[in-house]
Amino acid sequence: MARPEEKAQAMLNKWVRMREENDPTSKLSRLAARREKRPFLASHCEHLADAERFRKQIIREISEGVKKIQNAGMGEHAIRDLNDGINKLIREKWHWNRRIKELGGKDYNKEERKAMLLAEKEGGTLTGAVDGGDDLQSMGLGLKGSGGYRYFGAAKDLPGVKELFARHAAKATKRKRGDVYKYITPDYYGLRDEEDGVLLELEGQMTADNQKKLKHCREQHKDMKQQQQTRKQMQPNDAVDGAIGGDSGESSDEDVLLDEAGIAAHMAVPTQEVVAKVLLQKKREALLNRFT
Repeated sequence: MARPEEKAQAMLNKWVRMREENDPTSKLSRLAARREKRPFLASHCEHLADAERFRKQIIREISEGVKKIQNAGMGEHAIRDLNDGINKLIREKWHWNRRIKELGGKDYNKEERKAMLLAEKEGGTLTGAVDGGDDLQSMGLGLKGSGGYRYFGAAKDLPGVKELFARHAAKATKRKRGDVYKYITPDYYGLRDEEDGVLLELEGQMTADNQKKLKHCREQHKDMKQQQQTRKQMQPNDAVDGAIGGDSGESSDEDVLLDEAGIAAHMAVPTQEVVAKVLLQKKREALLNRFT
């Protein structure tokens, strides 16, 4: 009688275990997840809870690395390698933050960036954490244009690093308003431009050239006016001769007057008397041609 009961109990235990393994909130699934290896790429993670867990795991590794790098007796090479490893973990954390946002979670990158800007405005270092005291990126020193690389702990005192930050601090020193006005001379306002005489000589040459151009334009304008007056006086006779002779080419050349600048003069319309004379002359010619 006990054998069927044992089998049923075993099947029930298997079903309960399978359900706990599929449930991400159960204790068994959490233990299995701890033993799971972190993916090499954050894009391989498909669950928000796993992404949050891997991010916390990276933060713990960063914390341990920052604690170890405080020991200056480790040696230069070991400190450099450990500092490179911490920077690598910080870049990896940035990718996991982005993946968490893609999966519908919080935007940790935005929050960390705001905290960093706030700390820079206040002029100090960010000792508090953006995410519950775990953001240790702000504890390092970085340079602008270095791609976000930072120096932690004993790495700040390595050979060459101090000199690098000293040069950067000298460049970044903000000048006061008095220092700016100290180097402003009357030359800045153009008060000494005429002392050497070069500017006056150039202005004299430009003035002479402009006066020559103006005189030439006046002469052209005067000649154009005289030609227009002459054309108005000879216009009726030219229109009659052109209509009788039938030479349209010559009349068009005489009717259109172009000045040296290439601007066409106004063409006057013949009067009614001229038109009547032309029509009468054409009728006479047509009658003569009919009876001859």
